[in-house]
Amino acid sequence: MAQRTVLLLLFDGVQSLDVTGPLEVFAGAEQHTPGTYRIRTASPDGAPVRTSSGLTVVPDESLADSDDPHTLLVPGGQGTRSPAPRLTDWLREHGPRAQRLVSVCTGAIRLAQAGLLDGRRATTHWAYCGKLARDHPAVEVDPDPIYVRDGHVSTSAGVTSGIDLALALVEEDLGRDAALAVARHLVVFLRRPGNQAQFSAQLAAQTAQREPLREVQQWITEHPGEDLSVEALAARARLSPRHFARAFQTETGMTPGRYVDRVRLEHARRLLEDTADGIEEISRTSGYGTPEAMRRAFVKSLGAAPSEYRRRFRPTPTH
Repeated sequence: MAQRTVLLLLFDGVQSLDVTGPLEVFAGAEQHTPGTYRIRTASPDGAPVRTSSGLTVVPDESLADSDDPHTLLVPGGQGTRSPAPRLTDWLREHGPRAQRLVSVCTGAIRLAQAGLLDGRRATTHWAYCGKLARDHPAVEVDPDPIYVRDGHVSTSAGVTSGIDLALALVEEDLGRDAALAVARHLVVFLRRPGNQAQFSAQLAAQTAQREPLREVQQWITEHPGEDLSVEALAARARLSPRHFARAFQTETGMTPGRYVDRVRLEHARRLLEDTADGIEEISRTSGYGTPEAMRRAFVKSLGAAPSEYRRRFRPTPTH
């Protein structure tokens, strides 16, 4: 197996975890399978950089001295808010030569500035998805997933999602066992698929201001297997169905149906990951009614049937 060079770009104001998270994943994979990765860091002029948290990082080399890598990783951070013509020009010239182009958090903004995301689907930290879409209309911005892979270009959301994406890349290169070994060493779970939402339903939706609506939100979370139709929820809130649906969306930013769908999906996912319950039982307790209904929801939202999801994302028991 040919050794892959992984080059991580450094610049002042970079988010330290955007760098060290993926770096630890690739370094762990190299320890697991020696000779797999050659990891390098580079700043525009080879000088040390100061991260957004105040940590000073000394790069291995300058960009001018860097060979074209197999995997080029661009982290994000406060430094991406300032223009960086030299870095943008370097990315525009060298980015297309990388076999795999990766960004973490607002590193996607740097890729977009270099024209490397035009015509592609991409994501970034939820707080900057709007800016990325406005400033670069040629990019198809998806604000929901923790990471997006479009051909050889992969973009991830905020901070820790860079670890998820790096683990996915290691799994692609070396197989699931190697990726699991790295995940266990870092004490993280290899269980978050890229199209998992950046937020749970409870975090993605705003908390309703009115007490009856807040109580309904909580009740949905605690009773995903109950009748959660608009009519049933409206009766619980003592509102007409039409008034309830309008008020719920106004106060939470999400329709009742979408909120229920997210809660049920998350509930089913947790049961698949954490229990040995059968598919039929999980579909019933999660409110889907039948395994086929749950399968359709999983394929639509996660791109995998429940049985495949369990196989990939339930931790393997260790003895």
